Amino acid sequence: MQNENSVYIGDKPTMNYVLACLTLFHSGFRDVVIKARGMNTSKAIVTAELVRTKFSNKICIKDIKTGIEAAKGKNGKMRNIGVIAITLSIENRG
Repeated sequence: MQNENSVYIGDKPTMNYVLACLTLFHSGFRDVVIKARGMNTSKAIVTAELVRTKFSNKICIKDIKTGIEAAKGKNGKMRNIGVIAITLSIENRG
């Protein structure tokens, strides 16, 4: 199940995911969740940092959740892979 305010990191260039995050913020979402699994977890971190430091000084990291999921490997055996969910939020400055 996909959330409307989530960006799922895959094999596209990092800037595609940065743009997706910024688009969600400009669409009115106060929080955007960046989600990734396995080898894409580092790309999720880079995406979050680019959004936060290079494209908006109003966005902060609200929450980071990590975990593992069981997945079938190429050989058919089950293995654990890392997952990450980074919640970015527009800061309330008043």
